Amino acid sequence: MSLYKTIYERILHRIKYEPENPESILNFEEAKEAYELSTRDLLFLAGHLRKYYFQNYVLVHIINNIRNGNCAEDCGYCAQRNTATGIPTYSLKSEEEILKEAEIAKQNGAYRYCLVTAGRGINAKMAEKYAEIIKKINEQIGIKVCLSAGIITDPESAKILQEAGLDRYNHNLNTSQNYYDKITTTHTYDDRKKTLEHLSLHHIGLCSGVIAGIGESIDDLINVGLELNRFNAQSIPVNFFIPVPGHNIKNYKELSSDECLKILSLFRLMNPKAEIRMAAGREIYLKEKQHLGLKVANSLFVSGYLNVKGSSTYETIKMIYLNGFQLDPDTENTILELRDQILSEVTPDEFDRMHYALQEMKIELKTIEELRPFAVHLQKDKKNEA
Repeated sequence: MSLYKTIYERILHRIKYEPENPESILNFEEAKEAYELSTRDLLFLAGHLRKYYFQNYVLVHIINNIRNGNCAEDCGYCAQRNTATGIPTYSLKSEEEILKEAEIAKQNGAYRYCLVTAGRGINAKMAEKYAEIIKKINEQIGIKVCLSAGIITDPESAKILQEAGLDRYNHNLNTSQNYYDKITTTHTYDDRKKTLEHLSLHHIGLCSGVIAGIGESIDDLINVGLELNRFNAQSIPVNFFIPVPGHNIKNYKELSSDECLKILSLFRLMNPKAEIRMAAGREIYLKEKQHLGLKVANSLFVSGYLNVKGSSTYETIKMIYLNGFQLDPDTENTILELRDQILSEVTPDEFDRMHYALQEMKIELKTIEELRPFAVHLQKDKKNEA
């Protein structure tokens, strides 16, 4: 029996008899062999799982970089690494800014609002600070929150966040244990694994992903995918390396769109029930094939990443709807006016084709005004009130 047929029969069996089984459809050797299948075949196979577990719904996430730069870590892929220059730096944003951006994120159709900080990690005191912000977002804005604040060495910090109502924490494994020392030396792969363990202990959902194109092998990518399955990661951002100014990845690879689609498909097959996200780099590498990525991925970021610009909310939501997908119902109900505006502006030709491809984007860093859109505005409001 061919591997294609074997995988197909396993998927049908899983859907019919074991829908709650989160285990990988593939073992390591099968995943290596599956990667050699055609892109079309992999998309077809993985698409069955995506459709069964998530129908045609897409979850939109918006990142807020609440503290930027001045990071002592040397992560080679990051614009904020200790020797990198050229990006705006600032300490923790004001609570007002963070809440205002949460409000805008909800208005723009975000299912989840992702707070990201620069730095090695957090202690209990910092966790208390973030906990207060998380409580206010939950109470005042009513949008799901994900926090990405680095390494957690003290389980008490995870407990504080969980008690504040945090249901998701992002901490990417990024690459395999075997390749990890090629991208970072100031902390270890085990540091990251222990962080995930502390979070799991306190029942905080795991958002943990990978960066493809940093010189790793397909073996490394598969090892990460299977490791994330063992951790039962609920959300897996699949990033495609963006060579930002100041990076220190010596053997990075410019991935083809087909390679990206195959990687997304493998991560779906290895993590059938997880939220698979087309994350950083989709606009650069997938180019006009981003809609094909949604055949296996059910989530994406809009309005850019930590320091790099990305596709706009308007264009991304347009792509989602004109390719037969839609936002999840709860989120859609918050943006009916925006959705209807977008669809009313679609040309008859676009409706006839029911296909809308986002264009390739160049690497462009965000300005301080884009990173902190409400800083000056809020300061002016305070002066006017005084």
